[in-house]
Amino acid sequence: MLSKPRVLALLFVCSALSVFAAPGSPLSPAEDPPDISSRAGVLIDGTTGTLLFSLEGNRTLPPASLTKLMTIHLALKEIKAGRARADDIVELPPETWAVNQSPRSSLMFLAEGQRVTLGELLLGLAVSSGNDAAAAVALHLAPSTAAFVRSMNAEAERLSLSSTRFTEPAGISPENRTTALDFVRFCRAYLEAHPEAPALLHSAPSFAYPTAANVPGGKPAVIVQYNHNTLLGLEGVKGLKTGYIDESGYNIALYAERRGVSLIAVLLGAESEELRNADGRALLEWGFAAYKTLRPGEFFIPPVFIWKGKERYAELTPGEKLETTVSSRRGRVLSIEVELRDDLEAPLPAGHEGGLLILSDEEGELRRIPLILKNGAERGGFLRRLLDGIRLFFRGLFRRRSAADSPSRLTQGFTAD
Repeated sequence: MLSKPRVLALLFVCSALSVFAAPGSPLSPAEDPPDISSRAGVLIDGTTGTLLFSLEGNRTLPPASLTKLMTIHLALKEIKAGRARADDIVELPPETWAVNQSPRSSLMFLAEGQRVTLGELLLGLAVSSGNDAAAAVALHLAPSTAAFVRSMNAEAERLSLSSTRFTEPAGISPENRTTALDFVRFCRAYLEAHPEAPALLHSAPSFAYPTAANVPGGKPAVIVQYNHNTLLGLEGVKGLKTGYIDESGYNIALYAERRGVSLIAVLLGAESEELRNADGRALLEWGFAAYKTLRPGEFFIPPVFIWKGKERYAELTPGEKLETTVSSRRGRVLSIEVELRDDLEAPLPAGHEGGLLILSDEEGELRRIPLILKNGAERGGFLRRLLDGIRLFFRGLFRRRSAADSPSRLTQGFTAD
């Protein structure tokens, strides 16, 4: 038996930090997106995951050295799980030495007899993009490179990256495959799992190796390499990775934050480093100008009434994150309507939908978010079930004979800045 829900409305100025569609849509930007020359490109709001721009997003291309982000991700997972440490000393078998890497490889310059930590190898992956570092990390974390690659593909499957497949951990093979949409989703998952990584690894401007600590008793020829991501100088850019092989062209994964808004861009298949950087810069500048992230302030969600329950009311909580991506011209004043169902009968599990939270602004509805039971609702005793059953019976008869009740409404208003 369903009936009209109770509605409570709250109105307040949102915490507008800084979002594309037909005019009037919450995602309709004030200006058109830029033309980019890369073969594929995607831009999302890093906080909400909202897709803001896609050009050939499902086109399959080799990720090149973007592959190393998955290698870093698996290493950081092992460190967080306690199965590895950043200060672990990593053995360097011959297949990890720089002299044994493929021609034209990016290198950290690992060599026989060096003493290197896992943490240094991760910097060598993030900054120097060393193919030798990728081999060393893989063999440190798995019994063989093939076993590590199986872990890479298992993680891609776990993250639902259906168009992504790896054949080695460095990205040198054209048989590695991904799409811009897949890889931008991976980047978001990577940043959620390792929020410290941009500051610790990807924003480092340079990396010096080997040092005296890496060559015990020797006099190393220190090689200083600078971060391949030259867009780190652009306002708010904190990473993530560049890549190139002949078969893919120039690729980049970018993460940037400005005034509380985070954007993630992936560009694949540019014809030159200059064109790749121009595409990345244009896409980020447009994204920050065209979109913003709304973060509602605190508000009250009333408990929902439960029929035949041990307790009369159950606490509700939003079933999704409240942060919402909108066009930068929308959302100066945000209203929240809470619709409560009045047909809920115990027993009910935690997570059962008990209402809706409707976000709107001065131009109309923005988003609907389910409200779910926080702790569930236990079944009440025999007498309560009996009495509530009788009440529900007569309530149903009454509602069939009369017009639906008008919803109750509680409104709180604030003046926009």
